Amino acid sequence: MSAARKKTLVVRNGTLIDGSGRPPARNDAVVIEGNRITSVGALPPDVELEDRRTVEVIDAGGQWIMPGLIDAHCHVSYGYPVIKGEGKGKGTTRPEFSTLKSARSVQKVLRSGVTGISVPGGTWFTDVGVRDAIKLGLMEGPRMYVAGRMIVTYGCIEDDEPSWEGTPDHSIGKLCNTADEMVTEVRRQGKHGVNFIKMADSRSGESQMLAKDEIAAVVGEAHRRNLRVGIHSRGAGSTRAAAEAGVDWIIHADLATERDLEAVAKGGMPIIPTATFLAIVVELGQTVKAEQVQLDINRMKRHFDLLCELMHKELEIFVKHGGYTPMEAIVAATRDNAYAVGLEGQVGELAPGKLADIIVLDKDPIADITVLQGGKHLTWVIKDGKIVDLDRPDEALTFQQAAE
Repeated sequence: MSAARKKTLVVRNGTLIDGSGRPPARNDAVVIEGNRITSVGALPPDVELEDRRTVEVIDAGGQWIMPGLIDAHCHVSYGYPVIKGEGKGKGTTRPEFSTLKSARSVQKVLRSGVTGISVPGGTWFTDVGVRDAIKLGLMEGPRMYVAGRMIVTYGCIEDDEPSWEGTPDHSIGKLCNTADEMVTEVRRQGKHGVNFIKMADSRSGESQMLAKDEIAAVVGEAHRRNLRVGIHSRGAGSTRAAAEAGVDWIIHADLATERDLEAVAKGGMPIIPTATFLAIVVELGQTVKAEQVQLDINRMKRHFDLLCELMHKELEIFVKHGGYTPMEAIVAATRDNAYAVGLEGQVGELAPGKLADIIVLDKDPIADITVLQGGKHLTWVIKDGKIVDLDRPDEALTFQQAAE
């Protein structure tokens, strides 16, 4: 018995926001064959819409079509959200439970319109496993580009236990106090299939914990093994050292000085601001006591104020605080974020030859950028050329057939 012929998927009508930064335009037809977009514009003459055996049509009339969103900083197996009844010690101590929770979470992420995520650190190799389960068709989820446990030294973020305890296996930090130990950890993580290496300096950035030669050793070994390197660096010193050592991107950098930023600009690496976390903390601090959120609200307010001066856009926050237009924010979260999932030039833009990650909305995100939040205005999600069922209940894990 011959295999069934794959259908051509055509998204017709509506308004196209193609991710390039060009103004929205009337859409005639976005044509998808397999997992790639084959044409955008006039309907090709060889596509027969009446042949429903080989052509499936989505009518997006009165709606808005754009690339799927890409989240450049999304922790999946970090231990959150906390589930009532779970929690042993300070972290999720059961890898099996962490894996199932992560698998459920990424399906919800996909149904919020986020078709790609970069995961800069997690427990064990949970994120690698979830990524591969998606790639191999065992379950649905976004594209995942993942790191392993963060490489840290004494005093860095995630070095929370006494020195005689180190960083337990269920921690997302991996204690390495010499450059040689760091290189060994790069090799171990590379062996287990990570896409990139995550280093992490101090939590708040007041002090530099990672030496430049240590960062350079990690970068050298990672690049030799075709792995990228990202670094958690809030402060002055570590940001400049990371830029001079040649990391591929810097996360946060909200306490960076002009001298630090000049080094970053010279190195040509992007900064991922992660403004949403800080903004939520600041908002919480206005309604609840600081001890209830277990954070120093004044410190986070200072980080957020500085961050707004150099941010590389985060949708509503970028538009409201960063001075960007809604179109610039959309481009940042689609085409410009493609590097964070290792697919520059392949995702984040609706054009012939690109991977078919597309969302359709019932309201205009250019008129109101908050339309993109939480998936409330989604009518269709297409990931890798396949339509995602948005009506599936999220109370339980949902798995798709590996064979079509």
